[in-house]
Amino acid sequence: MSRAERRRHVCIVVQNLPVPFDRRVWLECLALVDAGYAVSVVCPRGPGEPATRDLQGVHIVTYGAFPPVTRQVMFLAEYAYSILCTLLCLARVWRRAPFGTVQVCNPPDVLWVATLPFQALGARLVYDQHDLCPELYLSRFEEPARLPHRALLLAERMTYLLATQVISTNESYRRVALTRGRKRPDRVTVVRTGPDPDRLRRGEPRPELRRGFPHLLVYIGVMGPQDGVDVAIRALDHIVRVRGRSDIGMTLIGDGDAAPELRRLTTELGLDEYVQFTGRLPDEDVRQVMSTADIGLSPDPKNALNDVSTMNKTMEYMAFELPVVAFDLIETRVSAGGAAVYATPNRIEEYAGAVLDLLADDALRAEMGKIGRERVERELAWRTQVPAYVGVYDRLTRR
Repeated sequence: MSRAERRRHVCIVVQNLPVPFDRRVWLECLALVDAGYAVSVVCPRGPGEPATRDLQGVHIVTYGAFPPVTRQVMFLAEYAYSILCTLLCLARVWRRAPFGTVQVCNPPDVLWVATLPFQALGARLVYDQHDLCPELYLSRFEEPARLPHRALLLAERMTYLLATQVISTNESYRRVALTRGRKRPDRVTVVRTGPDPDRLRRGEPRPELRRGFPHLLVYIGVMGPQDGVDVAIRALDHIVRVRGRSDIGMTLIGDGDAAPELRRLTTELGLDEYVQFTGRLPDEDVRQVMSTADIGLSPDPKNALNDVSTMNKTMEYMAFELPVVAFDLIETRVSAGGAAVYATPNRIEEYAGAVLDLLADDALRAEMGKIGRERVERELAWRTQVPAYVGVYDRLTRR
């Protein structure tokens, strides 16, 4: 492999989700391939997937599922396991074709450890910061311990320090990179996670998906402690028990470590007939539910993480012309604008009232859906982000 070919080989490391299931990472891969780069990916292995495969010009190297451990050592064990597996997979990629750049996508913020041998061999590090891990930790626990938080800050700081370029998902994250990360402005590029309006497009409704309810609410996304799915369930409980409505159903699409507790909460509140948990669904099934629903729910409560994070589900609702009900968070307003109504943060009864007010106004819902779709097509679509993303690598390779 020539020096020029090595410079134009990018290896992307992601631990949070398999590729192409991680939509942001997969869109980044395809953007680089379209721009003439060779792209490899190191990621966890999805169910039934091979250890290595080539998909749409991307070489994917995977590692097996994290083995079960006790909760007391879960985080440390998972970090150690992901580092070791990532290191071994990177070595496999390097033996096949050395790469000039390695992009780490957090969480976690310890993947830089696995890249050190390759940085010593000349590879440069790009930090694609999907989450603020210290804030993520604070948002998941009512009484977070100080030592783990400091360790997360240190891991983030080391990633900033080693990274030649930082990719931030929004302006709030960019400010963190400039201040806490002490990066120079020319080393930090905002690349928003934008939906694909050609793939996410409203189709014909499927009345049977309403399960007999005149109105249908939908949630899509990860179900972690910080994602507010419990808020959506409690808001529905208020609608049913206090407001006396029995004509509204809810479909929850996705999965996560909070899902078992959310199912228990639904049963405890007596809402099993109103709430459907689908788990993760194929794209076509998602399209059908989204095309049938009346409102998209973004119930993320206000905390140090959510207030400055861009919620992918909000933009997906907008792509499907669904009006959104959300809490009034900084980056949620940036994304949704007039396509959402905003409740005072963390006030469940007000959130429930916003849902009912919106269901009562067909014309307003249609107008908000139109606004959301136009924003996606003109401003938020992934294609509008590709020049900034590919530009990071063009500068690194001096194209």
